[in-house]
Amino acid sequence: MNTIFIKNMVCDRCIMVVQNELNKLGLIAETVRLGEVTFRNIITAEEKNELAKVLTPLGFQLIDDKRNRIIEKIKNIIIDLVHHQNTDSKTNLSDILSSQLHHDYNYLSNLFSEVEGTTIEKYFIAQKIEKVKELLVYDELSLSEIAFQLNYSSVSYLSNQFKKVTGLTPSHFKQIREDKRKPLDKI
Repeated sequence: MNTIFIKNMVCDRCIMVVQNELNKLGLIAETVRLGEVTFRNIITAEEKNELAKVLTPLGFQLIDDKRNRIIEKIKNIIIDLVHHQNTDSKTNLSDILSSQLHHDYNYLSNLFSEVEGTTIEKYFIAQKIEKVKELLVYDELSLSEIAFQLNYSSVSYLSNQFKKVTGLTPSHFKQIREDKRKPLDKI
C-alpha cells in the first residue's frame, strides 16, 4: 500500500472533495480519510505532482515530512473526537493520542507546540468551542445537554471556557446569531 498525507482535511466534505479530485485524475484510492489517502498501487512522482497542483487551490497541501504528518494526525484525531464521536469522558486525550500515534505524549505535545505555536490542549478546547457554537446555532439542545454531550463537568465550566475563548457568553453568542438572521419574508 502507498499512503500520501494531506494537510487541512478537516471534515467529511474535505474527504469528498479530495475523492472527487482523485477520480478526475484517474487515481484509484483504497481509502480516503482525514489527512491521508491510501492507494493499492504506488503512485508516480508525476501523479503526485498533478494531485498537488489540483489540491493546492482548494486549500489542501501534500505533506512530505514526518513531523508535519504527525501534527496533521494529531489535529485529525482531535477533530474526529470532537465533531464525529461521542467521547468517553473517562479517557484522557493524552492517552488517546499516545495510543493512536504510538508516541509518548510529551513528544507529541512538545512537537505540536513547537510547530503550531499553541498547545494540544488549547487546540482541543478551540475545537470544542467551535462544536458548541455549531450546536448553539442549531438550537436543538439546551446548554446543559451540550455540556453533557461534550463531556464538560458543568454548564458553568462550559460557559466560562466559552467566554474565555470567544469573549462572549453562550447566550450572548446565540442572541447575536439570532439578531443577524432575517425571516424569509423580510429579505
